[in-house]
Amino acid sequence: MRLIAGLAAIAAAAIAATPSLAQSSAGPSGGVREACAADLSKLCPDAQPGNGSIRQCISTHRDELSDGCKAALAARRQAGAQSGAPHN
Repeated sequence: MRLIAGLAAIAAAAIAATPSLAQSSAGPSGGVREACAADLSKLCPDAQPGNGSIRQCISTHRDELSDGCKAALAARRQAGAQSGAPHN
């Protein structure tokens, strides 16, 4: 269970660092961590924090993500666009 929470936290950080998925006002983890935890567990069981594998897995499996995860990512992306968050 701690591995899933860790993966979700790393995924949220990776997503937040992606220019098109900038941070929302809810913070770097926001609802994405919760909405995408099951997806990460199912689609990215071997992804390890710190080597980019979680970010790559999310990108690779973008079409397979749950509707809730996609919605959370879209909300984060929209919030980042509205806040004028800096792009890397």
